[in-house]
Amino acid sequence: MHKMTIAELDRGLRQGAFTSVELTRHFLARIERLNPRLNAYITVAADRALEAAERADSQRRSGEVGPLAGIPIAHKDIFCTYGLKTSCGSRMLDSFVAPYSATVVERLEQAGVVMLGKTNMDEFAMGSSNETSWYGPVKNPWDETRVPGGSSGGSAAAVAAYLCAAATGTDTGGSIRQPAALCGLTGLKPTYGRVSRWGMIAFASSLDQAGPMTRTAEDAALLLQAMAGFDPRDSTSSQEPVPDYRAGLGQDLAGLRIGLPKEYFGAGLDAGVAASVEAAIAEYRRLGAQIREISLPNSPLSVPTYYVVAPAECSSNLARFDGVRYGHRCQEPRDLLDLYQRSRAEGFGAEVKRRIMIGTYVLSAGYYDAYYLKAQKLRHLISDDFRRAFEEVDVILGPTSPTTAFPLGDKGDDPVAMYLNDIYTIATNLAGLPGLSLPVAQSGGLPVGLQLIADYFQEGRLLNVAHRLQAVTDWHRASPPSFE
Repeated sequence: MHKMTIAELDRGLRQGAFTSVELTRHFLARIERLNPRLNAYITVAADRALEAAERADSQRRSGEVGPLAGIPIAHKDIFCTYGLKTSCGSRMLDSFVAPYSATVVERLEQAGVVMLGKTNMDEFAMGSSNETSWYGPVKNPWDETRVPGGSSGGSAAAVAAYLCAAATGTDTGGSIRQPAALCGLTGLKPTYGRVSRWGMIAFASSLDQAGPMTRTAEDAALLLQAMAGFDPRDSTSSQEPVPDYRAGLGQDLAGLRIGLPKEYFGAGLDAGVAASVEAAIAEYRRLGAQIREISLPNSPLSVPTYYVVAPAECSSNLARFDGVRYGHRCQEPRDLLDLYQRSRAEGFGAEVKRRIMIGTYVLSAGYYDAYYLKAQKLRHLISDDFRRAFEEVDVILGPTSPTTAFPLGDKGDDPVAMYLNDIYTIATNLAGLPGLSLPVAQSGGLPVGLQLIADYFQEGRLLNVAHRLQAVTDWHRASPPSFE
């Protein structure tokens, strides 16, 4: 059962081949046996999951239900979940039990999903390898000596190792797409505002976006259908109508204009990744798409721009975690200043402290114009590049990550090298565009991800383009050998 997609599990449940309770017990048994190898879960909610599964079975017996009813999934530990620990991968929130659920969690529960637990992540979503978590690093199911990518690495590892049918993630600079690529999954970062951020612990508010991590584009369509839509509790939530994503799958690609940014195929791109992407491009040609070269001239500026904007916003957002209003409080403080200083020093890890210091610096008097204001101007230039590109093409295609999964600890002492892992994904966050990664090949026995980018609110087009490729290839069916 664990290797079936959501769509296949839904058919099995409808036909009575198994119940949601049986399915949930099956996944819980796999988690108990295999999670110690991967460290993908921070919290497992077995009793709560079985209660939800019983409700889903009862609903299926009493009438028509949606395709997600009784499907076991996991949530990234950045989403608040009522009555359950929500740590954000940090010691700062190690004892925090959320008094409410995030909109994403609520909507998926209304659709009938079964929450198996909360997945590990880089602390406060800051990282590209899932090595900065207070709860230890997550390992890649394809090679347990390598990273799964970050910051949604726990969700990616859990789905890839069949410890859940799907999972939620968040993407601030590539944190859904990059781990999806490194673990052989389909990961979708929707348009900014497409999915509510209410109840999602903030890292960089103008960049953060929630999305699904699944095995197939069809499954991503099913999850996004439940997650998307206007939320009056989120002032940045869009009122753009939500289309039927699943109904839009299977459309012909004849005449579709796909753009290849020349800046995405230069120095720094691994030869094996480049060859895999070229093979996927050839497949799209056979499907009738028109391939043409385009330019995103300001894309090399996306990484330095991001590492001014994101730390600036994180330094503001994380100011609330001071041991008084929220978060870890140190023992026996000498005075108020000691309480603030030691609570934050003990509660935050090194990467979070680094970004808070950078953010505080670029926002400080005398440096605001030189760094933060300039970065915002560059952000507009990057967005303008995409606007011009989408006058020529329908979809932009390129690699998701410059390499396959790298060894644990390989880049821990070099933050700049770590930041460059997101070089192809960051620009879409700065522009607020939707992006999707899907597996297209393997290099050296490790998955390679292909990234697709579309214009605002064109998630349906992305899902269809990915679905069409998955209809004629089977890379999305590949399994890590030791987690069959």
